[in-house]
Amino acid sequence: MPEKASLSIGAAVFEPDAAVAYVPVILNRATPNTVIARVITVNGSGANKAISGYQYKATESVVIFRPGDPLRKTVSVPILDAADGQQFSLKLREAPWGADQGTASATVTANSSATPTAPATSGFRNPRTFRTYGALQYEMTKSNMRWSDDGWSGAWSTKLSHGRAQPANGETGIYLDGELHPNAEAPLRYTDEGLVMHTQVLDTPLSWAGIAYNYGSVVLSGHNTPSTQIGYGQYEWVAKMPDRRGAWPAFWLISTSGWPPEIDVYEGFGYQSYWDFDRHISATIHGGSGGWRTFQRGTNIQAEQAYGMSGFSQGYHRYAVDIGPEYITWFVDGLETYQSVNPFRGHRWYPIMDVAVKTTGSYTDGSGDMVVKSFRAWQN
Repeated sequence: MPEKASLSIGAAVFEPDAAVAYVPVILNRATPNTVIARVITVNGSGANKAISGYQYKATESVVIFRPGDPLRKTVSVPILDAADGQQFSLKLREAPWGADQGTASATVTANSSATPTAPATSGFRNPRTFRTYGALQYEMTKSNMRWSDDGWSGAWSTKLSHGRAQPANGETGIYLDGELHPNAEAPLRYTDEGLVMHTQVLDTPLSWAGIAYNYGSVVLSGHNTPSTQIGYGQYEWVAKMPDRRGAWPAFWLISTSGWPPEIDVYEGFGYQSYWDFDRHISATIHGGSGGWRTFQRGTNIQAEQAYGMSGFSQGYHRYAVDIGPEYITWFVDGLETYQSVNPFRGHRWYPIMDVAVKTTGSYTDGSGDMVVKSFRAWQN
């Protein structure tokens, strides 16, 4: 995996009577993957401080560098009434996604005798739109959707390849099967809306590998279903997300040769207090070998702010990935949201869709169900 770039904010100057100040955000090298940074203005200090609402307009912005973009972008900050020498700052709200953090804050100064910082205006690539360019290999329909304990050529498995629970990463739910666990509420059912993947609080704890579980999770894995597996190509899910605190929905891919590698198309970290199911999205790759992860890359971003997308638990949205020999590219509602160099050339992938549970709380707020309206795979 190529080394990550480092992202820094640069100092800037503007003429006191200017309408806009341009503040540079800079990468130190070409990026092998999308870099996303959230930046925010901060009032100045001392006798020459500039104050938002008086000398400048408070600004919060998302800066996105895609592979192939120039290494310098600028953030535009509206100027209201600044005097010569007044200053404020632009700073990172948190470490950038997809890059190391360099200089996290820089000063923006009104200076009538200096050359104003110039805007960066050209050379930036627009986000791609999702398209398929292979043969449709698999499409989930009510008539062909089947599942069983182990799965087979015509059915998904209701457990992961290594079993019905993952206590090592803190999961507190057991992956249920309707036939194996008849006393629990049905974990899977197909309705007119689509495939309902249902999580729950269990009336009676269930045990697996010597551990008792109080919650029911749900998973469908294609590890024994060759028709769902591709090498290079595209996967797309259309789904409505849960919004229950402690729910952990995901669409992900595992190499048929074993974990890692892994490609997470979408993950909803409902066990994290900051996570907003209606506004956040994430995408990640995990690399390594022999059962050991040695690196990961990805993003976890407020999609409403970055891309104008929201309402992921309120309605159906499209989550897709395009796996090519050079790049892996993620899409939400047809718009590119992240791209990475493909460090996993030659692998074949099987899909997993699940809602894990990671909580010890009541697990009763909102909905713990993910509804999958559509799933398709194209092989190139």
